[in-house]
Amino acid sequence: MASENERSVKRLAYADPPYPSQAKKHYEDHPDYAGEVNHAALLAHLAGYDGWVLHTASVALRDVLPLCPPDVRLMAWVKPFCAFKRNVSVAYAWEPVIVKAARKPTVRHRVVMRDYIAEPITMKRGLTGAKPEAVCFWAFEVMGAERDDDLLDLFPGSGAVTCAWQAWREQGSLLDAENATP
Repeated sequence: MASENERSVKRLAYADPPYPSQAKKHYEDHPDYAGEVNHAALLAHLAGYDGWVLHTASVALRDVLPLCPPDVRLMAWVKPFCAFKRNVSVAYAWEPVIVKAARKPTVRHRVVMRDYIAEPITMKRGLTGAKPEAVCFWAFEVMGAERDDDLLDLFPGSGAVTCAWQAWREQGSLLDAENATP
């Protein structure tokens, strides 16, 4: 039986900031552009939440991960289809997703989630880096989110995370849907 603390409403945050040193290049013309993101300050801010998700770049991981608390889990979004640049010899085909779970994710009927998701990038969503709904759903699940929790999208950009949160809350857990008995 879950403790009262585990069942209480949690404050969650979803942080999908521009990759370190990439803000000006990709978002300078966006009305919310405020310069490069200070990841140390961002992680200090995230400490005020019960659970959170932080996306970053594989090449920034060595700088970002040491700023995180020890109870985070490193996950991966693997991109079977991604943008390939002509001047890059090794494609950037995965993205680190750092998760501080708000509670232990629910496991039903022995279905165990993976610590990665394989999902193509989004196309024509208004901003570079807009997250696919499936990636958001997976992140909500591994964070141990529940429908009644409060989630704040710290970098709303395209609005994709907020839309995904609303859709996920309406449909419930992926595990609920997959394991519903007819």
